[in-house]
Formats: sequence, C-alpha cells, structure tokens
Amino acid sequence: MVPILIAAISGVLGLMVAGFMAAYVLKQDEGSERVREISEAIKEGAVAFLGREYRILVVFVVVVAIILGVVPNLGWLLAVAFIFGAFSSGLAGYIGMHIAVRANRRTAAAAQKSLNQGLRVSFRGGAVMGMCVVSIGILGLSILYLVFNSHPDFLLIIPGYGFGASSVAIFARVGGGIFTKAADTGADIVGKVEQGIPEDDPRNAAVIADFVGDNVGDIAGMGADLFESYVDSIIATMTLGMVAVFSTVLGKELVPDEPTAWFLPMLVAAGGILASIIGIFLVRVGEKTEMGALLNALRRGTFSAAIFTAILSFLAVYFLKADIGIFWAILVGLVAGVLIGESTNFFTSYTYKPTLNIAESSQTGGATLITTGFANGLMSTVPPIILVVIAILVAYRFADIYGVAIAGIGMLSTLGIQDATDAYGPVADNAGGIVEMSDLPPEVRQRTDALDSLGNTTAATGKGFAIGSAGLTALALLLSYVLAYTKAARIELADFLANSSLLDPLVIAGIFLGVMLPAVFCAMTLNAVGKTSFSIINEVRRQFREIKGLLEGEEGVKPDYSKTVTICTTAAIKQMLAPGLMTIVSPVIVGVLLGPLALAGFLVGAIASGFILAVTFSNAGGSWDNAKKWIETGAYGGKGSNAHKAAVIGDTVGDPMKDTSGPSLNIMIKLMSIIALVIAPVLARFPGIL
Repeated sequence: MVPILIAAISGVLGLMVAGFMAAYVLKQDEGSERVREISEAIKEGAVAFLGREYRILVVFVVVVAIILGVVPNLGWLLAVAFIFGAFSSGLAGYIGMHIAVRANRRTAAAAQKSLNQGLRVSFRGGAVMGMCVVSIGILGLSILYLVFNSHPDFLLIIPGYGFGASSVAIFARVGGGIFTKAADTGADIVGKVEQGIPEDDPRNAAVIADFVGDNVGDIAGMGADLFESYVDSIIATMTLGMVAVFSTVLGKELVPDEPTAWFLPMLVAAGGILASIIGIFLVRVGEKTEMGALLNALRRGTFSAAIFTAILSFLAVYFLKADIGIFWAILVGLVAGVLIGESTNFFTSYTYKPTLNIAESSQTGGATLITTGFANGLMSTVPPIILVVIAILVAYRFADIYGVAIAGIGMLSTLGIQDATDAYGPVADNAGGIVEMSDLPPEVRQRTDALDSLGNTTAATGKGFAIGSAGLTALALLLSYVLAYTKAARIELADFLANSSLLDPLVIAGIFLGVMLPAVFCAMTLNAVGKTSFSIINEVRRQFREIKGLLEGEEGVKPDYSKTVTICTTAAIKQMLAPGLMTIVSPVIVGVLLGPLALAGFLVGAIASGFILAVTFSNAGGSWDNAKKWIETGAYGGKGSNAHKAAVIGDTVGDPMKDTSGPSLNIMIKLMSIIALVIAPVLARFPGIL
C-alpha cells in the first residue's frame, strides 16, 4: 500500500502547487478598466459555453452509465468508475480554464512591466492546468485502487475510469475546437483579408469569440485530451500486469508479483509530478524578445523535468525490486517524447527552415503556400513514427508488452510541465489581444507578440507530444484488450494469436474499417468548422454593413460581440455530437457484428491511420500559422502585403486542421481502444453475429 499512498501524496502535492500558482496569478495587477472589461467579456463567454457543454455531457454520462450497469458481464461498479472518470476529467478542465480566463488580463498588465513578468504570470496560469491534470488523474486512480483492489474483477472495473475520461475528452476537444476555429477563421477572413484591419481589432465582432475559443478549445479541450492520455496509459499498464509477473517472451520475472506491476506505473507517474514541479519553477527569461531566448527558457524547465523523472523512475524500479529492463523501457519512452517535441518544433517554428520555406512560398500566392505547408505536414510524420517504432521495439525487447505500455507512461511522465507550456499559449494569445483592443503602448504589444509566437510553437510541440503519447497509449490499450478478451474467454493468449492471421478476412475487414474511420471523423469536424465559420463570417459582414460608424471607428460605436459568441456556442454544441457518438458506437458495432478478431484489426487500422492524419494536420496547421507570424515581423512586406494575405489564407485553412481535427484524433484512437477493453468480457460471450 505504500506506493499507492506515495502516489496519492504526490497528487495532493501537485494540487497544492496548482493552488499556489493560482493564488500567485490572482493577486497580480488586473490592469486598467478597459483591460478588465475585455477580459470579463471573454470569461463570461467561456463559462457560458462550458456550462452548456457540461449540461449535455451530464445527460450523456448518465445514459451510458445506465447502459454499462445493465449489460451482462459489465455491471454497476464499472458504471461508477465511468462516472468518476468523467467527473475527474471535467473538473480538471474547469479548474484550468477558470484560472486561464483570469490570467489573461493579469498577463496584459504584467507585460507592461517586463517580458519576464509577462511570461511568469502567463506560464503560471497555464501551470494550474498542467498540475491539475496530473494530480487529479493520479488521485482518482489511487482512490479507485484503495476502494476496489480487493474485488476479483478489479482490472475490469478500473478501465471504466479511462472510458469516462475519454468520453468527456472527445466532446470537449471537438466542441471546443469547432468553437475556437470557427471564430478565428471568421475574424481573420473578414477582418484581415477583406477589410485589411489589424488582428484583434476591437471593431471586429468576432474577436471576443476568438478569445473565448482559445480558452474552451486550447485549454479546457486540450486539458481533457491529455488527462485521458495520462490515465489511459496507467490503466493499460496495470491491465498488462500479469505479463510482467512472468514474461514468456523473455523467460523471466519482471516484477515480484502482480500488485507490484500495478504499483510501478503509479510510482513512475508520481515521480513525474515531482519532477514537473521542479521544472515549472525553473522557467524564467530575460528581456530579449527573440524566439530562441524564450524557447530556451521553457526548454530549461522541460529538460530538467525529464532528467529528474528518469532518476526518480530508476528509484521506483529499484524500490519495488523490478527488473532493470523496465527502467530502460521507461527511459526510451521518456526520450522519445522529448525528441518528438523537438521534431515538432523543427517542423513548425519559424526559427527553422521548413516554416521559413513556407513563408517564402507566400510570395507567389495562397496556392503555393498551402501546397508547401501540406507537404511539410506530411514530411513531419517521419520522425515521430520512427521514434515511436524505436520505442516500441526497444521497450518490447527489455520488458515484453508490459514494457511497451510503461514506455507510454515514461513519455507522459512529465505531462505536468508539458501541459503547462501548452496551456500557457492561449493565455498569452488572449493577453496580446487585450493589449491590442485596449490601445496600450506598442512596446507592450511587442512583448505580448513575442509571448504569443512562443505560445504557437509550444502549442504545436504540445500537440506533437500528445500525438506521440496517443500512439503508444492506444497500442498499449490494444494489447490490453487482447489480453482481457483471452482471459474472459478462457483461452490461451498464444492460441488467440496463432489464429489471428493477417490474411484472415475478418482481420482485413477490420483494418479497412479502422483506416476509414479517422478520415470520416476529420471530414465531419472540418465540415463543422466550415459551417460555423460561414455563419460567423456573414454575421461580422452584417455588422460592418448595418452598424453605422463601426468600420470607421467612430467613438462610442461598438460591435455586438455577444451575438458571435452565441452563434459559435450553439453551433459547436450541436456539431460536436455526431463525431463523438460515432467514435463511441463504432468499436461496439464492429465487435458485436464481426467479432473480437475483426475488432483487433479495426483498432490497428484506426491507430495507424489516425496517427498519420493527426501528425500531418497538426504540423501543417502549426507551420502555416508560424509562417504568417514570421511575415508579420516584417518579412516579405510584412502586414498588409500580398504575401501576408496569402499567409492568412494558409493560417485559416490550417486552423481547424491543427486545433480541431488533428488533436481530436488523439482522443479518438484511445477512446475506441479503451471501449474495446471495456467490452472484452461481453465479446467473450457473443463472438460476433455475422
């Protein structure tokens, strides 16, 4: 029980640090009356959206819990774990966004003093999200263990927690992504392209909705995404614990007993929380606004956290008397995560050649810029896939399939600081917009622009990190599903694998269906953004046309910001349902109709296809965004030039790819995998209708 208590204590410590960060942010200067007015409008819109979204999710969670409770071989304990997971995910997202919408005004005020103070306030605002995700996640799993560990079906109950977290995440990510990108696209097309007015100009009716979207999509949505990655990776490793007791592949014991196999991932995660806390306090910067200096400030924190995590992971392996091969599996996952983040940075930051080439192509128009950017997105898939493959092979060599699962935990172990660097971006972006709308001095806007540009890079790096971890976690869940099915069906794993030929028509059918689903999911989410953007664009045009003196900037004339927020909220809530429900229902239909073998092939196809599309979409969108940022520094004619107009088009095309469809695929492949794990006992009784 000592390791579980250590894990729980680390979760409590993480929440205390989150509380300290929140208190620090809230006691900072809130700025002028105009700054507070704008920030309050953003907060009201974000809270209203989250309230409507959560009310719908409560109904969904209750309905699914009832279904889980009445289905044979599942039961009410699984339903309780499902509700607990959904509540924990929603709570983490709400707390993180609650602080973020209050940190933006304080960051704007802090940037008037110095760049370092602006970074400190915005980063600590984002750190609340990061620490809440890991702390609530590990506390929730610790509570479940303490309550249910003596139950004979413990390993069939605990996946319900991940199912609940993933279910909330898919709707939060899709709904928030539709909101933020529809508002952003509408604001950019009418404002910067058609009217030629600056970004975040207060005359634009969509700017407040854009700021609201940053919070509901890139903070609450991303937080839910990473929360379910975190808990799913731990659950997958715990489910594979019996493999670690004696590995037939390696011919030796990897851990002394099965409880040790459950404790180890919890201890590794606990060490990651402690390391992330240290890393967060190491982030500071001077007054240089160069991207390199700002990136180095964040790298100091993330790299330090990775080093401390490696040391603490070794101590966990040693303390539990586990085989040293498990440590090497953890280490390879940790290193792969860091390298995937750096790879994403290379392909999306304007300090490197790929994004500079995209910016250069803007000189000949939007078509060449989009072609170059999409090619960059496709090429960027090479490093993360190779790194994940190496991590899988090395981890399997040292610790069997248990090693593959725990490598995913190694990759996610520094999530506390990784999510902090990601959530920091929207806070800085909001602050820059508030500065623009408040007519603060140009040097303040210069500082917030530097923080915003860094936020674009860290957001892209965070998405790359999330995608890489999603691939390993989904694979671990796939392995857990196979193991859970064979156990429930009372057949030997070797016999199941021997009958699972890749040439089996059921496997091939499952693979093709799995490959198809991420493409359909992307089409649905992109269309949702397109439809909502259409409504926003027409509303902004209407206000420019009908509100006299608005475009001319006459004193006292303001756009109707609440109208665009309402349009985005209504459309995003409506459009998020179909992709989310399709993700949840698809593995159930495939499993029930075609059987467990086809479902395994389905997951293989979905994981592979989803991984490729997620990397491509996220990195293409990130590089288009930063190519625009580079041009806005003065390159190729700067703001208002033909090159800039082409770059804005590329940015608006890439926005829904990098902030809606791409990140949502991370959740999609994990959610389908954990649903398969949850329904494995049912499939053991009903092996396929067709």
